[in-house]
Amino acid sequence: MNDVTIDEIDRRILSELQRDSAQPLETLGDRVGLSRNATWRRVRALEQAGVIRSRVALLDPDKLDLGLTVFIQIRTNRHDPAWLETFAATMRDMPEILSAYRMTGDLDYLVRARVADMPAYDRLYQRLIRKVEVSDVAASFVMEELKDTTALPL
Repeated sequence: MNDVTIDEIDRRILSELQRDSAQPLETLGDRVGLSRNATWRRVRALEQAGVIRSRVALLDPDKLDLGLTVFIQIRTNRHDPAWLETFAATMRDMPEILSAYRMTGDLDYLVRARVADMPAYDRLYQRLIRKVEVSDVAASFVMEELKDTTALPL
């Protein structure tokens, strides 16, 4: 965590915020054993230090007709800065893509996306290959989600 010191109270605050970031400061303070103002100061310090990057609402993908999770494995023969810039911009510009990682080993990139169904995945795939040159694309589709969390282990 670089030059940021996180103590046990900060860890409890972060755990609580990962569980429910919308809870009132009074409730959060009660749960971690601090006053409202002391809690607010700690949360603000964690935000200013960049430990808390943002607070978001987690949505139910099934209720939004985004029930299919796909992991896309991408290989490329291009590793120059211009290609990487185009690829990264493409990843950021496609809202279906939730995360993209540069990998070690035989696989160059692993991408996680959410779409409605197979035709929606095909449309995503077609847009992807039109925007960026790749040598191989493979996809694996999630049959059952056993665990999916945004909470980091503290």
